[in-house]
Amino acid sequence: MIVIVDYGMGNLGSIVNMLKKIGARAKVSSDIDEIRSAEKLILPGVGAFDAGMKRLRELNLIETLNEEVIGKKKPVIGLCLGMQLITRKSEEGSETGLGWVDAETIRFRFDTQTANLKIPHMGWNDVSIQREGTLFSGMSGTENRFYFVHSYHVVCHRSEDILATTHYGYDFVSALQHENVMGTQFHPEKSHKFGMRLLKNFVELA
Repeated sequence: MIVIVDYGMGNLGSIVNMLKKIGARAKVSSDIDEIRSAEKLILPGVGAFDAGMKRLRELNLIETLNEEVIGKKKPVIGLCLGMQLITRKSEEGSETGLGWVDAETIRFRFDTQTANLKIPHMGWNDVSIQREGTLFSGMSGTENRFYFVHSYHVVCHRSEDILATTHYGYDFVSALQHENVMGTQFHPEKSHKFGMRLLKNFVELA
């Protein structure tokens, strides 16, 4: 069973529907016992960094998530804001992140030549796979398009954690993996066949 962590900030219905299409058993929950019994976890997210961390704390989920992800090495994937929450901190706020990866979240910064680019970065964009990894198994090259909506992006301090990059003014990290911890800046649940393949890879993790 996959548990989609419900802290009130995510496209929960879209994720559940996508998982159903690929035949995965999934449940939306903020119940600590259900999170502990899950085989894998999905940390979704839409909104602001500080609000997300505060909601996780209010629901007393941080300690349990740390036990499951860091202690038991349970596979987890953070989606959009969820990926940002697994970093150490964000320029969007003052809250401390979960810190599951050695990374931080910063706002897009454009030079004079790209200053006309709109923030948030919104819509379909190409994802360039930098490292063959779990999430992109069977997906090669740059012919992979995913749906983005974000004003902030993750900077990894360990290059080996970078799974994929995307260009918007400059190249930024659009997917990462450190051991059992994975994340995508894009929304796989809104990315049709590409998102379905990526989530299927996550579901089929041993």
